[in-house]
Amino acid sequence: MPGNTFGERFRVTTAGVSHGPGYVVVIDGCPPGLPLSVEDLLPDLQRRKPGQSKIVTQRKEEDVPEIWSGVFEGVTDGTPISVLIRNTDQRSGDYSEIKDKYRPGHADFTFDARFGLRDYRGGGRSSARETVCRVVAGAIAKKLLAQQGVRILGYVKQIGPLVAEIEDPKSVTFEQVEATPVRCPDLAMAAQMIALIDEVRRDQDSIGGICELVAVGVPAGLGEPVFDKLKADLAKALLSLPAVTGFEYGAGFGVATLRGSQNNDYFVRKEDRPTKIGTATNRHGGMLGGITSGEPIVCRVALKPTSSLPRSQPTVTRSAEPTEIQTRGRHDPCLLPRFVPMGEAMLAIVLADHWLRWRAQCG
Repeated sequence: MPGNTFGERFRVTTAGVSHGPGYVVVIDGCPPGLPLSVEDLLPDLQRRKPGQSKIVTQRKEEDVPEIWSGVFEGVTDGTPISVLIRNTDQRSGDYSEIKDKYRPGHADFTFDARFGLRDYRGGGRSSARETVCRVVAGAIAKKLLAQQGVRILGYVKQIGPLVAEIEDPKSVTFEQVEATPVRCPDLAMAAQMIALIDEVRRDQDSIGGICELVAVGVPAGLGEPVFDKLKADLAKALLSLPAVTGFEYGAGFGVATLRGSQNNDYFVRKEDRPTKIGTATNRHGGMLGGITSGEPIVCRVALKPTSSLPRSQPTVTRSAEPTEIQTRGRHDPCLLPRFVPMGEAMLAIVLADHWLRWRAQCG
């Protein structure tokens, strides 16, 4: 199946399905000499894994990675890094009822239209469990970027109508994000978000929201003109994640109501920059012409409500006969809390790829 590899210099390939033996991710292009161990991969995998609180799916997966290649004597050796993550808590029987039914909001029908068959056990290749591979690759990309002074952090900005107040995205800390299971640094709003998620869960429903992602310390000059603009690659990367339906950066759709004199970020002298040039504000979200400006990259993605619901919904069978469907299995009432490390991973993968491209061209 094409479309399973992402990136040019930092290339990530994933394989596996949610109810198979496990997942494999291959990261090609990571420079040699980067200290790397299983312990480096575990923190973000723990943040992504199911069963971590009552507001996420209760599937129990330990998600302990096994590094099979690409690391020698504790450091990367420049060859492809391959990592295996085994599935240990599949309940394929939960999906037997949907073998010949199409779940609303899922890729069941479109996979049949594309390939003429599908793995109905948990969605097969389209399952969000595939993101375990991206989180592994993202952890490696984060470590590579950290050596260049780049810090990446995501958090929940909105759940349903509840919007967090974040005055300065670049000042949000990891400890603030991880202080609550909903991963919202606005503690007062986080409590309301948790209550709302619990409410929709008890109502056998789900709810969507927005995740904000921030990269601080990104040097100016990353990105390519025209088709490989950094903003374009970020959009592709983040929209490739399950359930993401929208992407914006900087002021985003808010620019539609502004005048140019209101939206422009004026250049100023900044003594803490290598070029001594920066901008007084950051409505451009750290990217101008698709190339980084040295200001923090700030972007947001919107996630739809979880499509799998325990309540009955109308649908049709593969032969187009009307029927009802009630999705069994274990599913998140809200995807946002576990999405945060996934979004961080894709942001890191794109930045690592473009940093390696810049290094190859400019030294």
